[in-house]
Amino acid sequence: MFSILVAEDDVSLNRMICVKLTQAKYRAIPVFDGLEALALLEQEHIDLIISDVMMPHMDGCELTKSLREANIHVPILIITAKGQMEDMERAFRAGTDDYMIKPIHLRELLLRVEALLRRAELVNQKRLNIRGTLLDYTELSVQTGSQKIYLPPKEFYLLFKLLNQPNHIFTRQELIDEIWGMATDVDSRNVDAHIKKLRRKFMDNPDFSLQTVRGLGYKAVFNEDEKA
Repeated sequence: MFSILVAEDDVSLNRMICVKLTQAKYRAIPVFDGLEALALLEQEHIDLIISDVMMPHMDGCELTKSLREANIHVPILIITAKGQMEDMERAFRAGTDDYMIKPIHLRELLLRVEALLRRAELVNQKRLNIRGTLLDYTELSVQTGSQKIYLPPKEFYLLFKLLNQPNHIFTRQELIDEIWGMATDVDSRNVDAHIKKLRRKFMDNPDFSLQTVRGLGYKAVFNEDEKA
């Protein structure tokens, strides 16, 4: 299921968009200004952003510019009541992928969302960007800054699975079925051993950590910024 962040300070419109997205089988997450959107992006994996331009604290163009400067390339669809060419130009120069003028038609919005997600899937196929860490499925590599680590296949698949759904708790059996398939010589100790190796390799990673949920299994979480 794709996760879509809806940044819109008009509560009624925000709710209406989220309901339509939910009906279309997307996971819709509402926020009401740009700073709230940035804070949520630190905690959640988002596949696409729908953002109004005029919002308190940080507008949609500023939000888009901040994400692009941070090398975050999640697709962004800007919606606004303004139809002047200079506003549209500002949005595209900031790095938005698409643009709609209010009043928006929800059916058209869904079509644009589908198109942007298809395009993103083609561009980012088998690549996962978690804040400053990039996982490349083709290379089986994990890069943070200038450091790139190549992992054995099972370790990489396990890490990719966990990070692709942050905060989701996977049981050991679910991970065995997903990563090892029907291999009869694999049990929960294999999962524990691979998690231990991954923790050792990424213990200093600033972007994520792997947590044990006692009695259930494992989950990946995004690290919070250190508080001053």
